[in-house]
Amino acid sequence: MVDSVTETVTITADEAGSRLDRVLAAHIATLSRSRIKSLIVNGQVKVAARTIRDPAASVNSGDVVTVTLPPPEKALPEGEAIPLNIVYEDDAIIVIDKPKDLVVHPAAGHTTGTLVNALIAHCGASLSGIGGVKRPGIVHRLDKDTTGLMVVAKTDKAHRALSAQFAEKAAGPLERGYLAIVWGAPDRPKGTIDAPLGRHPHTRDKQAVRKAGRSAVTHWQVLERFQGADRKAVASLLACTLETGRTHQIRVHLAHIGHPILGDAAYGTGFKTKASRLGPEARAALEGLGRQALHAYLLKIEHPETGDLLEFRSELPGDLRRLYGALHIETREAGREPRK
Repeated sequence: MVDSVTETVTITADEAGSRLDRVLAAHIATLSRSRIKSLIVNGQVKVAARTIRDPAASVNSGDVVTVTLPPPEKALPEGEAIPLNIVYEDDAIIVIDKPKDLVVHPAAGHTTGTLVNALIAHCGASLSGIGGVKRPGIVHRLDKDTTGLMVVAKTDKAHRALSAQFAEKAAGPLERGYLAIVWGAPDRPKGTIDAPLGRHPHTRDKQAVRKAGRSAVTHWQVLERFQGADRKAVASLLACTLETGRTHQIRVHLAHIGHPILGDAAYGTGFKTKASRLGPEARAALEGLGRQALHAYLLKIEHPETGDLLEFRSELPGDLRRLYGALHIETREAGREPRK
């Protein structure tokens, strides 16, 4: 039987008057604010010896707050024999190369056939339960139609250590790199997008740049520029790295600077007519893509138990290779070499 875990936080003078849930989220990197709210409402948080059930309760300087984390719950989703492309595995972690069309965890409309179902079948009882009954072992996510590298925790210790790395952002060893084929060609070789993100004001399943949103930083670099049938710049291959991991971050940020990802039905709809500037092979590759041209190609982490720095890389999957190849060939046929 796994015992519960207790976290203790002492409130500083600068934090006096702040919301309880906000202060705890700042101190306990392994827990999301929504998880902290749930713990408070369920009576798992005490100030001194008094149970507090209001996430908005104000804290005072010198308060000692105790948070009790219940033992990890047994995962409710059932294991399913779904093939996994395993890049690395040991007793603590498993790194997989996620294909397109695979949802990470069960949710409304996707109660089966997810990565979690596949992981339960593969890992069995060794999968960390900290993420909750529907997200065992899940430290970070990729969108359903984004391919590439993900790390999953097989133990609670590994889960806490990996979560801390993801929370440290630029200060830690973690690095996440993505390849994106975008419309247009930036006028600089590289840049940084520092624009806060929040829920879209009119479409709840989308994100948008919002002044009052959460901090979000994406670095990008042009790897190649491609010419269309009219011999003008039509698309680019970018390498993107994240300092933060907000929902749809790269997709929203690139659209925000006027270079949405090819095939992105949510954030690139205004660029559909640009497909007419592609040659026949690139246009056919794009029409057959059926998803955003985004791939998580690089993952660097510190092993949660040994401390070793691990680096994993993933080649572009077949559908993106076809699109990239067609753009590359058509650029050369237009009399130019793909260039930075």
